Amino acid sequence: MSEPVKIDFVSDVACPWCAIGLASLERAIAAVGGGLRVEVRFQPFELNPDMGPAGESIADHLGRKYGLDAEQLVQNGEALRQRGAALGFRFDLQKRDRIYNTFDAHRLLHWAGEQGAAPQLALKRALLQAYHGEGRNVSDLDTLVAIVEATGLDAAEARQVLDTGRFAAEVRERERFYQQQGIRAVPAVIFNDRHLIQGGQPADVFEQALRQLSGIAA
Repeated sequence: MSEPVKIDFVSDVACPWCAIGLASLERAIAAVGGGLRVEVRFQPFELNPDMGPAGESIADHLGRKYGLDAEQLVQNGEALRQRGAALGFRFDLQKRDRIYNTFDAHRLLHWAGEQGAAPQLALKRALLQAYHGEGRNVSDLDTLVAIVEATGLDAAEARQVLDTGRFAAEVRERERFYQQQGIRAVPAVIFNDRHLIQGGQPADVFEQALRQLSGIAA
């Protein structure tokens, strides 16, 4: 049995390339096979920490932030859709038309992580699909509780976390830590606290890293 590979997946729910990166990583883990042991933890990063509660049109936001025109937005969206489809992740770019503040979603992910890696992974998948595939408002507290409940986690406890502000300090501390480590864009996938792979890379990039770190040959 190989030594476990620690993976810190620094990402934001609102980041489409984070959804692609996670799908690629999971495909790579499956490709390496049963001899591989991994410990995946999701770490917070906010693309838009100052976003207001109503959110903002994605077209307006990306146009202002990156100078993209309508044709470029369509081209980028189609590239995302195709990459996602190849990995089994569904983007619905007609429904996902606004960008939202994600701080409360990160607080819930921290809470789920306190219960273990599997609950945190389940909630991360659910949040990504709810936003990118269904266009749901992942800053709305009722929506977040419904997503939690659908994963089988305790909805009443999730509501208590949201209503009381629990884990706000912990999320802020983790955000500061990764910013101090030089993380400025996501996804940032850190292996064994030392090796960084940036961006929504193809699965074979992650697979190669996993094989090298675990000593499992192809």
